Amino acid sequence: MPAQIANRDSSCSVLLATDLSVRSDRALDRAVQLAQEWEAGLVALNVLDHAAYPDQALAWASGATDDQLMQVAKRQLAHDLGPMNASATLRLVRSGDVPTAIRNMAASVRAGLVVIGGSSIKTLGRSLLGSTAENLARTLPEPLLVVRKRTHGGYRRIMVATDFSESSRHALLTAARFFPGRDLILYHADSSNKPMSINAVKSSGVHTSAEKNYATFMEASALPSDARVQPVLAHGGIESVLTRYVREHDIDLVVMGNRGASGLMGALLGSTAAKLLDWLPCDILRVREPRPVE
Repeated sequence: MPAQIANRDSSCSVLLATDLSVRSDRALDRAVQLAQEWEAGLVALNVLDHAAYPDQALAWASGATDDQLMQVAKRQLAHDLGPMNASATLRLVRSGDVPTAIRNMAASVRAGLVVIGGSSIKTLGRSLLGSTAENLARTLPEPLLVVRKRTHGGYRRIMVATDFSESSRHALLTAARFFPGRDLILYHADSSNKPMSINAVKSSGVHTSAEKNYATFMEASALPSDARVQPVLAHGGIESVLTRYVREHDIDLVVMGNRGASGLMGALLGSTAAKLLDWLPCDILRVREPRPVE
């Protein structure tokens, strides 16, 4: 199990936030795959939000109790997990504040990763851009995985978006620890350069500021010995060039930090973040930079 997940402690878990409907199937499949790959516990959280789920409101109006709703949810989860030969602990909470419920549960179960479905976020908090996903992306201490693609084994084509900040360095280190031995594409968008890889820049003899920043960034990054990083520079607006690269190169997962001094990660805190969450056709792993210990 990656040290970043388990922290050398098998009690850490993968937390899946799910409404137990077909909209959460892809997130469930990915959460199971990662929990099995990392030999971690899997906790499935179902938040009873009557404002989001009219059927639950009707169930309460007809006299259903928490225990009855829990039994229904347990049967559904067991049915969904059966073909995958997997098990999970189900937690059921009643709250009108879904992001807070998820954060509290993540802390309670000592989650190393929180997983939500990209197609189910409307049921988890009204809209992808407005509530749950954006709220969690900004405030959740644990890494947040938004699942869009079907699961066909472990992640293979992994991209780490970088602006060479400490936040993106933490994202790169987390990706290397979560997915040891995988090829990682370190992607930087720079409007001042023509699109080319670092290797192409070196072979041409032209040394750009981005190349220098890359060299400094990598020298200061204590990557595991088995980490393989392929740097790529791109030209243009991050929303368009990153999305195009993901589609053209069949990227499975994009990893990004939560803040940055300028450029890519700085933009990700504003409207660009919403656009990428909407536009990227792959899974997205948001990694929050640890707060300094006071």
